[in-house]
Amino acid sequence: MALRRILTIDNVADLAILKQVSKPVAGVDDAVRTLMDDMLETMYAAPGIGLAAVQIGALDRVIVMDLGDKGGDACDTEEEDTPEAAETRRNPRFFANPEILWASDELYTYEEGCLSIPEYFDKVERPARVRIRYLNRDGEQVEEEASGLYAVCIQHEMDHLNGVLFIDHLSRLKRERAVTKVKKAARDRIAA
Repeated sequence: MALRRILTIDNVADLAILKQVSKPVAGVDDAVRTLMDDMLETMYAAPGIGLAAVQIGALDRVIVMDLGDKGGDACDTEEEDTPEAAETRRNPRFFANPEILWASDELYTYEEGCLSIPEYFDKVERPARVRIRYLNRDGEQVEEEASGLYAVCIQHEMDHLNGVLFIDHLSRLKRERAVTKVKKAARDRIAA
């Protein structure tokens, strides 16, 4: 496994890649599993709960996710989140060529963040439940329903595969504010 650099919107070249549509993988082979492992290590180090391959510059329809012991349905936890506690709650999930088969009419609003848009969070409204189909790490086709945080996260990561960022769901003013904030934070890090 290898740590990879996460592309961010403050870099023009990175943004151009993030806005591209990812291509399906032919199947889950050793190369795809290596990509998944690198993505997972990168996501844990960031730290984050989901990562799409495009966020590390690979235009493959691959996602990794780890919602820990939240089971996918819980959205908030009052537990202290120490590195040791997080390590024991790990529950990695792997998705190749994911697709949404059905989305509920019922909507759910959640405050989202993104490793490619560091230090910016905002509320996004998405379907509360989705039915998805994907290939798992073993290349087996899986079909299941997602709700709660799992539904939010899988839709967020699948947006990445289609060149869509969570801020694209916001008003133009909020999008501009997000980009400005991320660029300023990047300049401040360089100056420090």
